[in-house]
Amino acid sequence: MAIKQRDGSYAVVLDAAITTPQELKKIAEVLEKYGVSLIKFSESQRMVIVGVDPEKVEEMCNEMGVKLANAVGRVVRSIKFCPGNTLCVMGLQNTIEMAQKLKKFDGMELPGKLKIAIAGCSNSCTEPAVRDIGLMGTKDGYTIFVGGSAGRKPRIGYVLAEKVSPEDAEKLVEKIIEFYKANAKNGQRLGDFIDSIGFEEFKKAVL
Repeated sequence: MAIKQRDGSYAVVLDAAITTPQELKKIAEVLEKYGVSLIKFSESQRMVIVGVDPEKVEEMCNEMGVKLANAVGRVVRSIKFCPGNTLCVMGLQNTIEMAQKLKKFDGMELPGKLKIAIAGCSNSCTEPAVRDIGLMGTKDGYTIFVGGSAGRKPRIGYVLAEKVSPEDAEKLVEKIIEFYKANAKNGQRLGDFIDSIGFEEFKKAVL
């Protein structure tokens, strides 16, 4: 999970999207002890630790009480979420609760990397329309996007379903991932897989 940097050092990504001042203080103390040179917060709401000895990563994480995030490989890489109606005055859905439910997929091995984003309203601060699976909160539930990407080949995802309840949204995400895992070619991102079989066929299979 250590990612080599230009200067020969390594970076690791911590699973610390939600934390407390006490936890941050502990993390800072441990990182200082291990001589970490830089901390960066990624666009996926994860803490990137730069300048780490790869041999000390496990030991360091154990001391901090924090797990590594899945930042590389053909896996579910990240579940990005906004504060939702728990904190934000614009939030229409409980995105934090949804993120915790979808966390069971984090790190699951798939034909290609897969990113999930959850937004509490149509402001779409977490950019669900350009993620492999995106959930956008509305007053009637969630609008579900599939097949988006913000990488080298940016694309807007297809609108798969609208007015989906939180309970059904969780089930639908599971069906999407299971169908993709069982049928996509190795190395094929979700959007490319959908295009290869046709959106209507994909829709029939998962709805």
